This record gives sequence, C-alpha cells and structure tokens, in this order.
Amino acid sequence: MMLCLLSAVFAALLLVPVARRTLSPYLWMDVLYFGDLLRIVVQVVWRKRRRPLFFALDRFLEQTAAHPHKTFVAFEGESYSYTYADKRSDRTANALRSHPGYRAGDTVALFMGNEPAFMFTWLALAKLGSPVALLNHNIRSKSLLHCFGCCKATVLLAAAELQEAVEDVLPSLKEQGVTVLLMTRRCGTPGMESFSANVDEASDASVPRSLRSHVTFNSPAVYIYTSGTTGLPKAAVVNQNRLLTALAVLSSNGVTSSDVVYLNLPLYHTAGFLVGFIGAVETGSTIILKRKFSASQFWDDCRKHHVTVVQYIGEVMRYLCSTPKKENDKEHKVRLAIGNGVRAEVWREFLARFGNIQVREFYASTEGNVGFINYAGKIGAIGRVNFFHQMLFPFTLIQYDTERDEPIRDASGVCVESPRGATGLLVSKITAVAPFVGYAQNEEQTERKRLRNVVKKGDLYFNTGDLMRIDDDNFIYFQDRVGDTFRWKGENVATNEVSDVLTLSECLKEANVYGVQVPGHEGRIGMAAVTVEAGARFDGSRVYEHVVTQLPAYARPRFLRVQSAVEVTATFKQMKVKLVEESFDPGSIQDPVYILDDKEKSYIALTAARYSRIVSGSVRL
Repeated sequence: MMLCLLSAVFAALLLVPVARRTLSPYLWMDVLYFGDLLRIVVQVVWRKRRRPLFFALDRFLEQTAAHPHKTFVAFEGESYSYTYADKRSDRTANALRSHPGYRAGDTVALFMGNEPAFMFTWLALAKLGSPVALLNHNIRSKSLLHCFGCCKATVLLAAAELQEAVEDVLPSLKEQGVTVLLMTRRCGTPGMESFSANVDEASDASVPRSLRSHVTFNSPAVYIYTSGTTGLPKAAVVNQNRLLTALAVLSSNGVTSSDVVYLNLPLYHTAGFLVGFIGAVETGSTIILKRKFSASQFWDDCRKHHVTVVQYIGEVMRYLCSTPKKENDKEHKVRLAIGNGVRAEVWREFLARFGNIQVREFYASTEGNVGFINYAGKIGAIGRVNFFHQMLFPFTLIQYDTERDEPIRDASGVCVESPRGATGLLVSKITAVAPFVGYAQNEEQTERKRLRNVVKKGDLYFNTGDLMRIDDDNFIYFQDRVGDTFRWKGENVATNEVSDVLTLSECLKEANVYGVQVPGHEGRIGMAAVTVEAGARFDGSRVYEHVVTQLPAYARPRFLRVQSAVEVTATFKQMKVKLVEESFDPGSIQDPVYILDDKEKSYIALTAARYSRIVSGSVRL
C-alpha cells in the first residue's frame, strides 16, 4: 500500500512540470515578472521615503561616488568618466548661476542634438532645480516657437550647429525677453550670447543642494514633446516622481553596471532620454552615444565598444536587416535589445541573422500611465497581461467606433468592453499609483485624454488612443492608432500640423494629410490630398522648397494627390478613410499623383514604373 502511494506521489511530481507547461507554460515567467514588479515598487517607495528627497539626479551622484573613474559616456573617440560628467555639469550650473538672465529654478529649453553636452547640461539644470524642455532639434520656425513657448521657458540653450535655426526665430524670442545662449566660444549675432567659454572658466565646485530645495516629486523634471491630433506638438509633463520610476526601465530587464549600452536614438525622445540615458544612470552602465542611427556603422560600433545592450524602434530593426549580409553578422557581444515597434517578420529575421539576442519589446507612451513588457519573448506581442499587473495598473480594452471616432457605450452610458481576441481601445484607470499629469499649458488636450464613465459611472481613465488585442494566452498586440496621428520613421506625425504648413505655400489652398502603408516599410508614410489656389498651377519645385524648409524629414508628405476639391463630411470634417484605402497607386487614381524627389528637389509626377519599383521593394522610401 505504501509502495503504491509513494509511486503515485512520485508520478504526480513528474507530471507537475508537464502540466505546468501544458496548462500554463508562462507561469514561471509570470512569477519572476511579478517579483521584478514587486522589487521595483518597494524600491520606489523606499526612495520616496528618503530625506532629503531622492531624485534621479541623486542616483547619478551615488554612481559617481561608487565608481568615479568609470566611463559614463563615450562619444566620437572621447571617453568621459562619471566624475568628469559630475564636474562638467557643476561648471555648467555655476556658469548659469552667474548669468543675469537666469535664476535657479527657471525652466530652460535645451535645443541640442545627441552629444555629451546634452547630458552634462541636463545634469547641471537638475542640480539647479530647473525643469528642462527637450526640444526636437529638427523643428523650425512656427513649431520651434510653439514648443519653446508652451513650457514657459525663460532661457534657450542651443548647440552651435543650430545657430541659424535660432536666428530665424530670434526676433520673437527677443520680444519675449528670452535669454538665448549658444554652446560656442564666439557669437556675433546681437541677442545671442556664446556660452561655452563661460562653462570652461566656471568653478567646478559642487552646486549647493539648497538651490533645488523647492523641488518636490510633483515638480516637472522634463517636458518631452509628443504629436497629437491637434497639430502642433504637445509638451508632456514628466515630473520627478515619473523620472524616479523610469530609473528602473533597464534594471528591470537585467541590465547591470557591467553592461555597455548603445544609445543612437534622439535624446529629446522618450526612448533615448528615459530608457537610454536615465536607465543607464540607475544601472551605472557605460553609454556609447551616437549622433544618429547608422545601419552601416551599427554592428562595427557594437564590436569596437563591446556593446551588450542596444535600443531599437521598429525601423531600426528593419534597417539592420536590410544591410548587406556579412560573415561576421553574429560576431558581437550584444545580448539584449530593448525597444518597441518591431514587426513579427522583422523580429524573426533579426534573430536568424544576428544570433541569440534577447528581444524585449515593450509598450509605453510619454504621457501615459500604463505600460507592458514582453518578458516572455513571444514574437509579435508588445507585452503580456496578468493578474499582478492588472492589480497595480487597472486597464481594459473597450469597443471603439472608428467612423464616429468615439468609444461605444451601452444604454446606461458606460463603455462596452471588447471580448477576448477582439480589437479594442486601450484605456487605463487614473490612480495615485498610475497618475496622468497631462500637457503643459494645454488643459484642453489634457482633458481630451481623460475618459469618464468607462467601467462604472464616475470613474476616470486615460485614453491611450491605441487599439489593441489580447489573445487567449494573455499576450497583448498593438493594432493601430485612432485619430489623425500616424507614425513614420519612429516619430508621430500630426496631420493637422503638416496640413497647416502645406497651405502656407503659395500655390496650395487646402490640404488633407494622412498616412498610407508602403509594402516592406514600418508605419505609414505621409500623403496629402491638396487643392491648388484659383488661377495658380501646381509648382512642384516651390512646394518642395517650402516643405523641406518647414518640416523635418519624417513629417514631409512623400506623395501629393492634386484634387479639384477636398472631400468633407456633412459636418465639414475632412474625409480620410477612402483616401487611405486608395493609397498612392497612379493607376487606380484619376487625380494626378506626385512624389517628393530629393535629387530633383521637386515634387515630380509619380509614374507607373516608379510605383512598381516602390511596391516591389527595389526603391526604399
């Protein structure tokens, strides 16, 4: 009898792993993830109880004390230690303190590309208790003035190579009494001052902590700009509390101080700043900083600098897979790739070509209060949902009417939940643990992102604007974005902003901007249905010159469709659905279609032959 009982117990023990793999193959991963989640929450709570208050800057100071001579950032053949970064930021802070146009705590707009000075300057401003607006260095003219103004900055600190862009808006800045500092040793433009020499000559004495004594967890730390359906970029407020939480992004994915992180995404962007820069501050890793992404240099850089962690957006993966194959494709030390937006087929190709690299796809937004991480490595998914995550960050998928552009509600007025497997709008409950701070100086747009009476009357949720789907294994997949914003080259493009720019050209009267899919490309590329001013003719060269002057490359409409009239609905809303469906095939569109040609410096007629080359993939956009 005892022998039979022991045999039964032994057999049951043998069956447990089989049953776990069959019934819940991801259980152990879920448990480990919950452990990481719990550790992060405990760490954040502990840090928030420290006195004096502990911020992301303090973590950098801890890392400097722990390994002062370790390389913090390497850039273009030069290496800068944690101590150098600390002292250089002190010099920058002390140079600013002595300037009559700045007071500690003032908001400063940083207009700079990827370079170590960007990091050193942000550290300096953090030491002075100043919020920092991270301006996209590609923006110009109206967009530049708008982004500068909506965060109420009093100082613009710009890189030397951006002098001309600043000079274009200098009269407006001077009218506002803005202090304009250029990171150069000499500047002869009235109204702009050189600042680099001031930094070189300033003291490297530690900045008194009292200068940031006014800073709380609710104080804005940085403003990161995000495009939306309203046109001009919105300044998402990232407060000190959120920045403190963001420290855990890399560490929660197993990154340690022994790792070398390759940072080639823009530092003004959420991924570059929060994940790459701030994430590495938490782990004490070394950052290999690049001015911009280069597919041809990517793996050579990784080998040269012994990189172990890389960041990506979907386009980065595809670009890397599109480079000529080499025998040494798998000869590198990269073990982890973290990012978002990669398609399943590109993901598979990336692993097959470049080796056994752990890909951590995640979902998050600059201003949002919910995020997911694909810790299980399921190809194509942006994350995995489970009970533990739902407890901390309550969310749901609701049915959405894309034609009416609004959630579907039942007779009682609450939203209708999407069934498992169906596409729905992702909304996340706004709580003390998952707050939504909103946009600077834009209460209207902040309110638009709030959704009331979702699950029950009186509740309040954050509207992500993203359509998702959850499968039977609890993996969540991104489906599409609602509204007018589309994504191209890793950037969100606001159609209204592009439309405004187009209609400012001399020959165009109206412009309806939308995104269309191109085979073999991530996201949607810009296209516009336009009408020509009465008595004028379409001038491709003049429109080209206007577009490249006013818009960054990723926002420029690649295709123009010239119509006799822009179609609108009964409520005078521009119709996009049919235009998107018809796309840019000149063979099926009666209207003339033009394509932006950088060699010709003009919009030229899109021929059937060129269309075929684009669709076949022989021409890349």
